[in-house]
Amino acid sequence: MTVGSPTTNTLDGAKAHPGLRYTCLQTILTRGSETPDFPSKPCPAGIMAIHHFPSCWDGKNLDSPDHQSHMYSTIKGGFREAGPCPSSHPVRMPQLAYETMWNTTAFNDLWPKDGSQPFVWSYMDSKGYGTHADYVFGWKGDSLQRAMNDSCMFHKCGSPGMQGILKTQTVADMNKCAVKKTVTEDTEGWLSELPGQKMGMSFTA
Repeated sequence: MTVGSPTTNTLDGAKAHPGLRYTCLQTILTRGSETPDFPSKPCPAGIMAIHHFPSCWDGKNLDSPDHQSHMYSTIKGGFREAGPCPSSHPVRMPQLAYETMWNTTAFNDLWPKDGSQPFVWSYMDSKGYGTHADYVFGWKGDSLQRAMNDSCMFHKCGSPGMQGILKTQTVADMNKCAVKKTVTEDTEGWLSELPGQKMGMSFTA
């Protein structure tokens, strides 16, 4: 299943997806104060993108042509319990959320003096409205079942570097994970344009 769309380019469009938000991290454990667009000021511990997936299933289709309509969202945002499922999608599923932390602290001293924020998604979204995510089942062993069997919340389930029902990694350990490059192109340091522009390629974040 997917959530959100990279073609969303208005604030009203972004607000229509309450589960897709950003948090200006004061520490890596900061939660709350979510916005539908990129933070408007430097963030002490970076920026977190949050993707809450819909938790109601139609009970019939494992997928749909748009990868979304077989699911239905009653998400309220802010890590609150989702609302009741409608009759069209009556099967309640575990609430799933991605938290992606971007270490933007190296750029805090370079923040534009006019108050504008300096970041852009790779698909040329300078507001953040088009944030989106895909979910592919990838739980190891019985970890999902153990989490579902327990009534844990947040850190008690397991947070970065904090062991709970689930075994977790520190942020430093997470950052050691890397995907082998398949295209030879400059992606580090000062660039005149986003990678892929000269080669006519498109990238999704």
